[in-house]
Amino acid sequence: MPSPEPFLYNQHFRPSTSVAKGSTTEVREFHCSLPGYARTPLVSLPDAAEAAGVGAVLVKDESSRLGLPAFKMLGASWAVHRALAARDEKAAPPRLVTATDGNHGRAVARMASWLGLQATILVPRGVSEAAIQFIRDEGATVEVLDASYDDTVNEAARVANADPDALLIQDTSWVGYEDVPQWIVDGYATLFDEAAEQAAESGLSIDVLIVPAGVGSLAHAAVAFSRTQPDCRVISVEPTVAACISASLQRGELTTVTTGETSMAGLNCGTPAYLAWPDLRTGLSAATTVDEAQATAALEELSSFGVDSGPCGAASLAALHLIAEEPARTDLRLTPTTTVLLLNTEGFSSAR
Repeated sequence: MPSPEPFLYNQHFRPSTSVAKGSTTEVREFHCSLPGYARTPLVSLPDAAEAAGVGAVLVKDESSRLGLPAFKMLGASWAVHRALAARDEKAAPPRLVTATDGNHGRAVARMASWLGLQATILVPRGVSEAAIQFIRDEGATVEVLDASYDDTVNEAARVANADPDALLIQDTSWVGYEDVPQWIVDGYATLFDEAAEQAAESGLSIDVLIVPAGVGSLAHAAVAFSRTQPDCRVISVEPTVAACISASLQRGELTTVTTGETSMAGLNCGTPAYLAWPDLRTGLSAATTVDEAQATAALEELSSFGVDSGPCGAASLAALHLIAEEPARTDLRLTPTTTVLLLNTEGFSSAR
């Protein structure tokens, strides 16, 4: 497959004709009940806004969320909560199982620790030793495979299916495995509810939302959020070497790509989530891809603004630089009054 275009306008995009009003109150109340809950910061970057020729650039900074350095705890906690509630009360305490390239597995391990459960976390090649040790430090059993992320997900499903007491908490989906991934997507709603609330406190509404995308679960949540807003365009950003969403949008169908090595480990996924794909196909305005140099430069830029970001989170700022130029600027209707929301999905330490 040829290298992906840095910017792809989604020809399948269908803007919502009415504003959805789905309730996320139960999810937000659950998160508020967890130890250490607080709204994460919404940081204004006026210099970035001036450089991009837009009215405001805001960063939802998830470098510290519920005691962990990434947003993943929002989805993992809600999914574990819902999955446990759905089990037979007489069943034995389950062992939580998942595949991860870092932060999701650590979040599942943290939930297991809080609840006194065992956890087995499978990790693909390319994940740093530090990230693996963080998961072990949560008390989980970690198995490192010489395999891609997609193959590691398949192995996690096999491990869980072989154990009647195991509970698979995976943040991607396939035919027949949809409830837990949907609960994970639902859990991410708290992030967007907070951001909209914080922006409104400054008299702003969110016009453009740039979301780092691996399998697409966070992007799925972003699209759902955009449909609650009068006019909000969502743009995904992926590593050039793992641009499965961009490839899928280009072909108009769910597409698997061969992945390469990238510092953006949390985005190094070869197949979009089955559950997310229909909404991504019609709900994303565009897809962007960034390489290692662009992500590194954006990370350094965010650091100069006082934002602690890893490469995945910095990818959103790198994507802003792309869409600030033509033809993306016109395609996405960027103006000097546009408010852009970037998602800093992780702190720097979580990516090492």
